[in-house]
Amino acid sequence: MRKSYRIKKESEFQTVFETRNSIANRQFVIYTMDKPEQPHFRVGISVGKKIGNAVHRNWVKRRIRQSLLELKPMLRQDVDFLVIARPSADGLSMAEIKENLTHALRLAKLLDAE
Repeated sequence: MRKSYRIKKESEFQTVFETRNSIANRQFVIYTMDKPEQPHFRVGISVGKKIGNAVHRNWVKRRIRQSLLELKPMLRQDVDFLVIARPSADGLSMAEIKENLTHALRLAKLLDAE
């Protein structure tokens, strides 16, 4: 994902957290914040230390990023959202991560119906 699609600053993460608008499934928690003036969505990805060492955390983040890249045309554009991986996301295959992330995004109403 290009830099303009990412949330990196701690203050921006906190702004989205403070909206307290979240949805979750067993593998992911999604926090959302509407931003109608914005031209495209922005996403922040967080994978905690409960997942494992740095190698495992980066492995999960890469798969989340790739899944979002594949889902990009179907995502709402007027929103900032955070994807937080739960410990059960460790060890899932790429297909399972994409399936669970798609489910969480649909619950959060961020994904257009196909």
